[in-house]
Amino acid sequence: MHGTTRTVRSVRRMPVIGAVVALAAGMLVTLGAPAAHADAGATLPFTSVEAESATTTGTKIGPDYTQGSLASEASGRQAVRLTSGQRVEFTVPRAANAVNLAYNVPDGQSGTLNVYVNGTRLAKTLAVTSKYSYIDTGWIPGARTHHFFDDARLLLGQNVQPGDRIAFESTGTQVTVDVADFEQVAAAASQPAGSVSVTSKGADPSGQGDSTQAFRDAIAAAQGGVVWIPPGDYRLTSSLSGVQNVTLQGAGSWWSVVHTSRFIDQSGSSGNVHIKDFAVLGEVTERVDSNPDNFVNGSLGPNSSVSGMWIQHMKVGLWLMGNNDNLVVENNRILDTTADGLNLNGTAKGVRVRNNFLRNQGDDALAMWSLYSPDTDSSFENNTVSQPNLANGIAIYGGTDLAVRNNLISDTNALGSGIAISNQKFLDPFSPLAGTITVDGNTLVRTGAMNPNWNHPMGALRVDSYDSAINATVNITNTTITDSPYSAFEFVSGGGQGHPVRNVTVDGATVRNTGTVVVQAEAQGAATFRNVSAASVGSAGIYNCPYPANSGAFALTDGGGNSGWNSTWSDCSTWPQPGQGNPPPDPGRNLAKGRQATASGSQDVYTPGKAVDGDASSYWESTNNAFPQYFTVDLGSSQAVRRLVLKLPPLSVWQARTQTLSVLGSTDGSGYTTVLGSADYRFDPATGNTVTVTLPSGTNLRYLRLNATANTGWPAAQFSEVEAYLS
Repeated sequence: MHGTTRTVRSVRRMPVIGAVVALAAGMLVTLGAPAAHADAGATLPFTSVEAESATTTGTKIGPDYTQGSLASEASGRQAVRLTSGQRVEFTVPRAANAVNLAYNVPDGQSGTLNVYVNGTRLAKTLAVTSKYSYIDTGWIPGARTHHFFDDARLLLGQNVQPGDRIAFESTGTQVTVDVADFEQVAAAASQPAGSVSVTSKGADPSGQGDSTQAFRDAIAAAQGGVVWIPPGDYRLTSSLSGVQNVTLQGAGSWWSVVHTSRFIDQSGSSGNVHIKDFAVLGEVTERVDSNPDNFVNGSLGPNSSVSGMWIQHMKVGLWLMGNNDNLVVENNRILDTTADGLNLNGTAKGVRVRNNFLRNQGDDALAMWSLYSPDTDSSFENNTVSQPNLANGIAIYGGTDLAVRNNLISDTNALGSGIAISNQKFLDPFSPLAGTITVDGNTLVRTGAMNPNWNHPMGALRVDSYDSAINATVNITNTTITDSPYSAFEFVSGGGQGHPVRNVTVDGATVRNTGTVVVQAEAQGAATFRNVSAASVGSAGIYNCPYPANSGAFALTDGGGNSGWNSTWSDCSTWPQPGQGNPPPDPGRNLAKGRQATASGSQDVYTPGKAVDGDASSYWESTNNAFPQYFTVDLGSSQAVRRLVLKLPPLSVWQARTQTLSVLGSTDGSGYTTVLGSADYRFDPATGNTVTVTLPSGTNLRYLRLNATANTGWPAAQFSEVEAYLS
């Protein structure tokens, strides 16, 4: 979610599904998998067909979820590779006269594809290039070369009907075809009465001349009215500013095309700016966060709108700062940006972003980031997001009373979840989440990824107390999660500070084919789950292990109506791999190592975690002269512990001593029972300062407590390691 100033977050593989197709309404579904939530996603003017479901003489690649691989960034994680003379042939799903093709060519290469309709080759070809692909962002931890695919569009010059065949053939350059969008493009619109045409001010529709001044003059002349952009190609060499109280209107996004990498760049406006029905195509080939290489950078002012636009090859589609109150962004296509598709960068009020299609973003596709002051009462609704290749599909970073409703998000990659609700601030002053955050009716398909920084996964839907506790009310309702490569729901404090996640309710969710677990809980805090059903769960229902260790437990409250995910991953020292299932118990593994440890008191730097860190030279020491003292370790789940090994540092300077202690156990951390009564245990450096304690058969506990009442060598309890074993 970068724009002009921010440093990217470091955030944290996979049952495979069938080909993905788009219905006439533009909604993606998965063959052989549950359909999207009935209202999820945008209503689109095109229908998409995956190349892997077409007929081909080429080679299908994927599925693959490995960061940096070509197939991992493809829609459906599959595509078709063509070498010279090979083709892929699509059966047309709807009446169409145009096609937009998502494709890849090797780095540094360009070429063309021959196009055939029902076996007859067209005179025109489709140009393909790697110019806008292969983005490197070395300043982002965990990033690799990414952004492999691009889009190219073509008016066929004829109408085709459902069942007709359109083929694309490589003419020499290797081309990997991902997905084709078929569309019936309406005829070019006519000039509105009373509007000021940019050509009347000298704009060149051939694209040869510089039309910047003509656009400025038309805007000045049309205050309170309409600037008309007739069919043609117009080249701007610098950005527009001072745009207010005007409508910029084209003949349609396939007909009126503006070529510039910086369309509007202004810090403020009195508003009432309406931009609609043309295309803005940039020339951004790398990501430079200090450059305003955006379709809109800054502010359009209150009560403005952006609709019917085709925005491509920019750094960011809309990077919105300042007063954009009551802005409406709807019915747009934002393709192939090197960073965000749209970012409400603080102070937004009453903004509605709805019914847009976004593909191939190099950061968050849609984001709200509450820098300087909170975004409030704003929403992302009924958008379709495909293939964000570095970060999240939709991200909310702070803000008050925000909503994410009825969106369809698929195929996130590398550092992203489908939806992230987060208190990651990036910069100050930041406004954390507040009020009510509504996440309702969303469908997530193949979302979530392995975080390469930690070799640790991110869930399809993530709630993240990254820099501060989440105290807002977070309501996650009516969610469909399909084919998540790892977990469905993740609760984490990704900054490693252990901040709690509170006040979360998940009510109504269908989870199918999740790779590992349904709930990945790694933060302290709590959530209530109601009416969450799961099927084909890869490993276990719940992974409940604090990150970092010792940071506190997460409480899952069963609100009723849940099914299919009541098992718990038993080993917090390992992360489940997709489809792995719980590992068999390892009797030789120290169950206490790295687990959360607490104590009745500590002396100076000798904290409880020192006794479960695997280092016998560091130790816990209780408050001095204050017996009794206790030490407790949470093993993560109930275990049949049979043996304890208690250690002090194995150094001769540690004189022999006897500690008097009892062993207690608990399954819930509240009520403890005595496992072994009080006894004396001798620690002697001559024998390694180690004591072995055998527990009675039938001992099952999650919380192990040692209650010390005396120590002959020091007026405090002391342990350098507390180890627990199954045998």
